[in-house]
Amino acid sequence: MTTSIDGPASGSVTGSANEAICSARGCRQPAAWRLLWNNPRLHTEDRRKTWLACDQHRDSLGGFLSVRGFLRETAPFPG
Repeated sequence: MTTSIDGPASGSVTGSANEAICSARGCRQPAAWRLLWNNPRLHTEDRRKTWLACDQHRDSLGGFLSVRGFLRETAPFPG
């Protein structure tokens, strides 16, 4: 399985699900969560972008997206 992930600091990370890392700046921990989001000013309603998060950064990345009204769903990764 190959995945392409948009991250807030690291840009795009491409590789197998086993190589996916947290999108938090400077974090190198394996991803445990998918934060699905979109910016309604830029994206259609059905469009979803993905940030990955480790357990430690799930709340901070989710909070960043939530206060902007961008967070749509949080789900386990992979899954």
